[in-house]
Formats: sequence, C-alpha cells, structure tokens
Amino acid sequence: MSASVAPTEIVVTPKGDLGPCRSMYPWGYAERMTSERLVVVGGDAAGMSAASQARRMRGPDDLEIVAFERGPRTSYAACGIPYRVAGLVGEMDDLVARTPEAFRTRQHIDVHTRHEVTGIDLAARTVEVHDLDAGASRTEGFDTLLVGTGARPIRPPLPGIDLPFVHTVHTLDDGEALLALTKEGDVQRVVVVGGGFIGLEMAEAFVLQGVPTTMVEATDQIMRTLDAELAELVAAAVLAEGVDLQVGNPVVGFEPGRVLTEAGPIDADLVVLGIGLQPNGELAGAAGLELGVRGAIRVDDHQRATADGVYAAGDCVESRHLVTGEPTYVALGTVANRQGRVAGINLGGGDARFPGVLGSAVTRFCDLEIGHTGLTEVAAVAAGLDATAAVIDGKVRAHYFPGADPITMKLVVERGTGRLLGGQIVGGKGAAKRIDVVATAITAGLRGRAGRGRPLLRPAVLPGLGPGAHRRPPGRPPPAG
Repeated sequence: MSASVAPTEIVVTPKGDLGPCRSMYPWGYAERMTSERLVVVGGDAAGMSAASQARRMRGPDDLEIVAFERGPRTSYAACGIPYRVAGLVGEMDDLVARTPEAFRTRQHIDVHTRHEVTGIDLAARTVEVHDLDAGASRTEGFDTLLVGTGARPIRPPLPGIDLPFVHTVHTLDDGEALLALTKEGDVQRVVVVGGGFIGLEMAEAFVLQGVPTTMVEATDQIMRTLDAELAELVAAAVLAEGVDLQVGNPVVGFEPGRVLTEAGPIDADLVVLGIGLQPNGELAGAAGLELGVRGAIRVDDHQRATADGVYAAGDCVESRHLVTGEPTYVALGTVANRQGRVAGINLGGGDARFPGVLGSAVTRFCDLEIGHTGLTEVAAVAAGLDATAAVIDGKVRAHYFPGADPITMKLVVERGTGRLLGGQIVGGKGAAKRIDVVATAITAGLRGRAGRGRPLLRPAVLPGLGPGAHRRPPGRPPPAG
C-alpha cells in the first residue's frame, strides 16, 4: 500500500540541467537554500527503496544521498535464492533488481558496497563506516538518517552449530555456495532444520535437484503460519515428494556428518538452517534509539525512529498489526519495500503513512501453493479474540475443466461482529494469489457475513472453484478424492 503526496505539500520550480536525472524530475524539484545530506545504512529493499523515493522528490543539488551496504550487491531478491538453488533461475545475478552502478549513474545515489556502518553518533550527526576491503574506518556526517539494517538468520547456540557443513540462506553468496555444493556431487544427504517458509522452499530446491532430503521441525507441525488442518495438507505434499519429514523432533546439536536430535542422530552431508530471522537492531539500540518487539527498531507510522531526523524501515523494524493493533515483527520483502517508500516520501518532504501489516505471504512446494494473511485461528484466540472459523473445500477451476486441482480455504472471523481476522489457502495452481482478496477485505474492514447470514466473501473469493465447493467444520479432514 503506497501513499501519495498532495501537490500543496511541496513547492516545486524548474531548476537547472539535471543531466542523466532529467527524465526523473520533469517538474523540477523543491527550491531550498542549502543542500542536505541523507545517509542510508543498508542497501537492500528498504534502504534503496527509501533512497530512490527521496531522490524522486528532491534532485541531487538539493539532497545528497549516500548509501552504505556491507555486502557486494544492492537491491536483490533474497526470496528467489531457493529457486536458483533448485535450478529454476538462470544466474544468481538475475535476482539483482538494480546494481550499485545503476543507482550512481541513473539516480545520483552514491552507493558504497562492502562498507559496514559500525556506529551512529546522534549528537554529532555522524556514522562510523568501515571499508571491508581496505580495512580502514572513517567518519561520515549526515543531516537525516535512514536505518535499513535488515535481519539475519537465527543460529541457536547449539553444539557444533559453526561446523562448515551447517549453512544458512540469506545472501546471494549463501545461495551460490549451496548450489556449488549440490553441483559438485558430494552432497548425498541434506537435512533442512525448520519447517517454515525458508525450510519448505529449500526442501523443494533439493527435491528438484534429486538430493535425498530430511526436514526436521521442533514443533508438532510445519508452517506455523497455518492452522493445523491446512498445515497437514502441506505436510502430505512434502511426504509425497519423498522428503523424510520429522515433526516434534528438536535438534540438539551437530557433529561432523550428523545432526543430533532428541529422537536420535540423522546422517547429513549438508545442513540448511531455516528457523527464522532476527532483526538487526543492535546498531540502532547502541545509538540510543528505542527498540521494541524482538529487538526491532520502534518506529511510528511515518517510519520515524525515536530521534529527530532518523527513520528506519524493513526487516530491522517492528510494525503494527492491522487486526490486533499491537506491535509485531514481520520480515517480508513486500513490507520492506513499502516501508522504505513511505520513509523516502517523508525524507523527501512529503507526508506518507504506513498503516500496518497483515503478514500476507505466498509460497509453494512443488505443485502445491500456499497463502495466508492476518491471524490464524490459534493466533486469534491467543490474542484474546473470540474467534470462529470455516473451512471450504473446492477446485481451483470448474470441476469439468482441465487442471481442476483441489483447493482448501480457511477463514477466521470474530464471533458476533463477523469481523474478518485472517485467511489461509492451500491448493493447486492459481490457489495462493486468491489470498489477496482476503487481505483486501480485512484491510477494508469487511465482515465475514452480510445480512441474513449470506457469506459476504463467497462471490469474491470463490469464483472458479466450481459448484462442488462446500464448507466443513474446522478440524474435520477433507473428503476423499
């Protein structure tokens, strides 16, 4: 969701020759007495989205933008790494949306890769920057600051966690290393630790590469973003592809060639951790910015942190949940881009607000598509809401049409008011993106029923499911066939 800026909020006048940026500023830009300096910490989704938006609103003579990125690339799609490992994406660099050179030449954003910001002095308005290649540090000043430090994979302090065969999936270099290992032919057994989005997508990648795979999940189900009825459908698809799925089996450590679990050791040549992300809020916290949920940076709806002229966005910040109204932590590229855009508009002199998150996301496992938004029934009850739910089985197309694969949807509503709280979908091709309709309905405040008990969402959510679509109580298994 994006916000627009009213024409009266920025006074714009034609000014000078903007060179390669001319096409970006056909209207000119705000006339100001002095140039300001924006420093961006982090060169991925949130950071570069904010930098780009600020540049669209203010030209290079009016606003100098300098970005520091610890890694070698900017603006890449980390969510595509499993599909590169699977062999579905041609080259790893195909996942790069815009290179540092493109930012420099096309947008006059001075990007420095392989530069890590190690300290922020809010009183002096400076950052300490370490050049990882030169091994030297320097101080850089700023007028305004955007913190987009992202998140890092969780690596629990287990014995053997630092052994070389234990990997995470976060950067393109991580993906390239995993692909190289599978191509070399030395990997005969893979263990994926964690049954969430990352674990599921990496398990699919190794299945498509023909490598025997075990998935180990500490809790009693995979995909905790789904309620049990729909998670069971995903588990069935995982088992059908030959994955050795072990739920309720926590990992307790690692030894060379083995993963140690409560149920006993599992042989492995390669281990991939997919157990979640931890926000990189430490840099901001050390500078005195307030931290919130899980150590993420606390921001308001303008993406302003708790210091004048400092903004933050992306996987390093907390958000407000649109259903509960409470602070939450959601690490998604879509959210990071929208938060970055809001921060950039405000840094550019506009007025934009980020309303909050539903956690809407889609993924797949081979031929099965998965989507969810809002709260599960379990999460709604845990939040103190009086929730009820309905499960609907049907087909992705009319039953007589080729490709009429099964689809199962669960809608969660507030008892009495009918307020829509969340939705989940599992099914064949074309199933997952239907979750967008549910997300739109929740955001708009629509109710689950409208007058005389008629289901308000049925016409919008279920077209193409065919006349065989029917409801069943939550917890009851789907009909055979």
